[in-house]
Amino acid sequence: MSASSKLPPFDPADPLGIDDLLEPEDLAIRSTVRAWATDRVLPYVAEWYESGELPGIRELARELGEIGALGMSLSGYGCAGASAVQYGLACLELEAADSGIRSLVSVQGSLAMYAIHRFGSEEQKQEWLPRMASGEVIGCFGLTEPDHGSDPASMRTYAKRDGGDWVLGGRKMWITNGSVAGVAVVWAQTDEGIRGFVVPTDSAGFSAPEIKHKLSLRASVTSELVMDDVRLPADAVLPEVVGLKGPLSCLSHARYGIVWGAMGAARSCFEAAVDYAKSREQFGRPIGGFQLTQAKLADMALELHKGILLAHHLGRRMDAGRLRPEQVSFGKLNNVREAIDICRTSRTILGANGISLEYPVMRHATNLESVLTYEGTVEMHQLVLGKALTGLDAFR
Repeated sequence: MSASSKLPPFDPADPLGIDDLLEPEDLAIRSTVRAWATDRVLPYVAEWYESGELPGIRELARELGEIGALGMSLSGYGCAGASAVQYGLACLELEAADSGIRSLVSVQGSLAMYAIHRFGSEEQKQEWLPRMASGEVIGCFGLTEPDHGSDPASMRTYAKRDGGDWVLGGRKMWITNGSVAGVAVVWAQTDEGIRGFVVPTDSAGFSAPEIKHKLSLRASVTSELVMDDVRLPADAVLPEVVGLKGPLSCLSHARYGIVWGAMGAARSCFEAAVDYAKSREQFGRPIGGFQLTQAKLADMALELHKGILLAHHLGRRMDAGRLRPEQVSFGKLNNVREAIDICRTSRTILGANGISLEYPVMRHATNLESVLTYEGTVEMHQLVLGKALTGLDAFR
């Protein structure tokens, strides 16, 4: 028997055989999340996107809690304790449905829950994490401000001691989940340095008006947070961190999910392009039979599966406790940038149909324009890598 006869067949959906790197439990988690997204998101998401709403978000959150997707890489307090790779696979499947759904899960688990889990007191963890893991309580994460996005050290939100209390004032902007959250993790300047605060959203002086007229992430709740002298007890502060390392470590955890998620959006567009190229006929035959179309598909497949391999590698490093923030920047910069290019190239294959919500391509492309910017712009990740490569700080 020849060596070639022993080879497995070529799988167009997994051309590099990346699934061979996954354990049965990894595949089971991926299958569960994919089935949920197929049933609960894909039939409705085009309508949500067109209307600029995410109806039933609280019900969706509870369902995500039931399948263990909220705070899934955290341990204890009702969290699933999944591996980093398993969490990444979930992010990929969620974003293959829509970036807004992955953002809901990412902000809940990798930002709000992660901050409380890593930096909170035992009382804070007991009070909030089980309810957030189940989806009973939705959380948000307040760092970005109207005038300070990439420069969080210059934030103007402040918290001052007043007797035994803290008084919190300021504004945060572009906050996912803000107007539906039951708890907000808010970062503020204090006399001691930047601190994080666990803020129940029913606190007097707290409001979260929803941001309208978005042309991206339309199937997602995005809000402003307004803190007008919100009085908090002394134990509202996260006790285990002072300074920017707190919010930045949370962002690094969330960016890891984006490394995977962006490839989900790219996969959705690529699959739409392949299906369309095989069925759309011009000049008497399917356009997938033309050399230029096949060149586009080949190039997209290269970047898609290289990106998934990169995400998998970073996940294994995270599980081994060896993933550096610079490596997360490497993944976020590459995978989101390549995902957008895949979406745009897919649109060219679909032609005019590429701008229709009957297909997922333009929806993913516009969503990824936001993903490219949030949790670190292209320029910020380039500078992170530039500093790591040269030892020279170009930030200032």
